Amino acid sequence: MIRINRQTDYAVRLILSLAKREEGKRVSTAEIRKEMQIPPAMAQRIVADLARGNFILTFPGRDGGLVLSRPACEINMRQIVEYFEGKFFISDCLMDGGDCPFDNNCPVRFRWARLQSQMIRELEQINFEDLAQDALSINGLIPVGISQL
Repeated sequence: MIRINRQTDYAVRLILSLAKREEGKRVSTAEIRKEMQIPPAMAQRIVADLARGNFILTFPGRDGGLVLSRPACEINMRQIVEYFEGKFFISDCLMDGGDCPFDNNCPVRFRWARLQSQMIRELEQINFEDLAQDALSINGLIPVGISQL
């Protein structure tokens, strides 16, 4: 089964929480942790990892907090998943140096490659600005600058 780990899921939640806010507005880790139901021990580790990956900026002190390091529309799901999970492969035979006795003469390998490409393309198209707007719409809120149709 293809499945992301819990740390990746929490990282996605944290980025989404920041994306829902006004650009540049600092938010405490505690506030995000509470909103997104992220365990305290995991939150600190994820914040450090996201800062190391240049997804967020951290500001210490009383007026500190977290902000996205770039606009939410420039951060996509593939970036987060690959940062925490590593490069995505649906099958070992698609990996460089993957051990396959049939190599490129395998119709299954061709289909795996096509499926993997589609999944990667889909992950790239999911950016956090869109996710934030979806989240705000689901909760009945309309983001600033977005009018109802």
